[in-house]
Amino acid sequence: MKLVNPANKRKFSAIVVGSGLAGASAAASLAELGYNVSCFCYQDSPRRAHSIAAQGGINASKNYQNDGDSTWRLFYDTIKGGDFRSREANVYRLAQVANNIIDQCVAQGVPFARDYGGLLDNRSFGGAQVSRTFYARGQTGQQLLLGAYSALSRQVGRGQVKMYPRTEMLELVVVDNRARGIVVRNMVTGQISSHAADVVILATGGYGNVFYLATYAKGSNATAAFRCYRKGALLANPCFTQIHPTCIPVSGDYQSKLTLMSESLRNDGRIWVPKNVGDKRHPGEIPEEERDYYLERKYPSFGNLAPRDISSRSAKEVVDEGRGVGETGVGVYLDFADAIQRLGKSVIEERYGNLFQMYERITGEDPYTVPMRIFPASHYTMGGLWVDYNLESTIPGLFVAGEANFSDHGANRLGASALMQGLADGYFVIPYTIGDYFVRVGVSDIKADHEEFKKTEREVEDRMKKLLSINGKRSPATFHRALGKIMWEKCGMGRNEGGLKEALRDIPALREEFWQDLKVTGDNEELNQQLEMAGRVADFLDIGEVMCHDALDRAESCGAHFREEYQTEEGEALRNDKDYCHVSAWEYTGDGRPPALHKEPLVFENVELATRSYK
Repeated sequence: MKLVNPANKRKFSAIVVGSGLAGASAAASLAELGYNVSCFCYQDSPRRAHSIAAQGGINASKNYQNDGDSTWRLFYDTIKGGDFRSREANVYRLAQVANNIIDQCVAQGVPFARDYGGLLDNRSFGGAQVSRTFYARGQTGQQLLLGAYSALSRQVGRGQVKMYPRTEMLELVVVDNRARGIVVRNMVTGQISSHAADVVILATGGYGNVFYLATYAKGSNATAAFRCYRKGALLANPCFTQIHPTCIPVSGDYQSKLTLMSESLRNDGRIWVPKNVGDKRHPGEIPEEERDYYLERKYPSFGNLAPRDISSRSAKEVVDEGRGVGETGVGVYLDFADAIQRLGKSVIEERYGNLFQMYERITGEDPYTVPMRIFPASHYTMGGLWVDYNLESTIPGLFVAGEANFSDHGANRLGASALMQGLADGYFVIPYTIGDYFVRVGVSDIKADHEEFKKTEREVEDRMKKLLSINGKRSPATFHRALGKIMWEKCGMGRNEGGLKEALRDIPALREEFWQDLKVTGDNEELNQQLEMAGRVADFLDIGEVMCHDALDRAESCGAHFREEYQTEEGEALRNDKDYCHVSAWEYTGDGRPPALHKEPLVFENVELATRSYK
């Protein structure tokens, strides 16, 4: 990496879109180095970024328990957890800097849990046989974000960062084949404006709300990333979407989102269903010999801490067999009776108290006396914009951090590694790679009054007018729900050729109906959440189609991508390393035309490709 002289850093400017863990840490770190930073978020404060919803913890290989952990083991567990579909070099770097993240956050005052002697505590998570997850009860994401926010606020106070809250990025501006800025909409006044900089860093999270019902915040969307895709950034592995096994089940059509129950609960909770089909007895009335602890039975080495993709599919299997629980029959039990008897209620309360309170408020059931009911739901996207080792996309000057990029997790993300990646990218990768880019290209003389900015503003305004002028009969939410149903049924936990081809017929038909029968009330010169949603749903329709193209092309099962035609006799994912050991990067080719596929071969020099086994 080439370096920028400290006195020259003040000459360069950076735009950071997003203020979650990846965005806030990147903005604070760049400003600390002396760069001029503008940070944009659609929330009223960076503290409300969706990173606060992460509950369970953050991984690092400190090996405090002396149970055999190391940088190598963290690297290998992450590669294996992703079913050997991630880039080896990126994952090793992630494992290398993980310990530094913990030190950084402790220095910021993040209140990690401590053991009896006062040292940082750890707990286990899925896909690992060591205790490496640092946590702050069930609110780790919130505490880490407060640490990053404090660093960001310091730079705002110094004048090195200018914050733009309640502002949504609607378009990327590319001049001379370089990202030079963005066009945004003030979500309160509707004003469209342009902002120029030497570099644009996208840290806008994932696109999992394409499924409509998901654990994401309702505001989480794919618009910023998808606008970049349409400007030439490749979209990598979009079909790799994670379904989290530990969510509160759907209870009715009135729901607009789902709630996650932390994977950390699987440390002490045992997952089971009745052995008999159609057994609707109260769980307390079902004796031990008539319960099927199916994860412990199928995966004795990992048990209830099997990786998320395997645990999710196993839950779907028992429900499909007719052994699901609850009024809908779509759920399984997460039972803490054994742990409470072994450890005492006070210990469980200390570890998971806020999660138990949240569950009781939502369901009206006391998980200390009645087993929780859980079922898989959309939670995270391993796919995202393609980036190189320096986190630069195929558009020079556009860098992508955190969940918005594809780089680290392969076909399945292990628990407690999202926070790790977001902070690694923001604190320890972007500050180095941005400097190297600045040295190579120099200071930009492009300002926001450049004709390309004006042209892009007109495109954004025309799109707003088009959405407002359709004046049909259906709200944006009805189209979003319809899309989510297609995606969940045809491109969800299980996919097959027939279903994906149906989806590729159904989504264009739904899109055509959207642009003919959409109803958006109000206008653009005011706070208009229907207009915001309409633009986001339009992009979800397009990204859902690319996801189905990717899932159809990848004729194998790997990680969270489970093509039903490709499975072993035991029902496990069947990879095809000969034909699909690559990153699938898709290029936008124009409206109405299928995207073009580019392949980046995955070369493993330090690990051997192997069939995943958690038995």
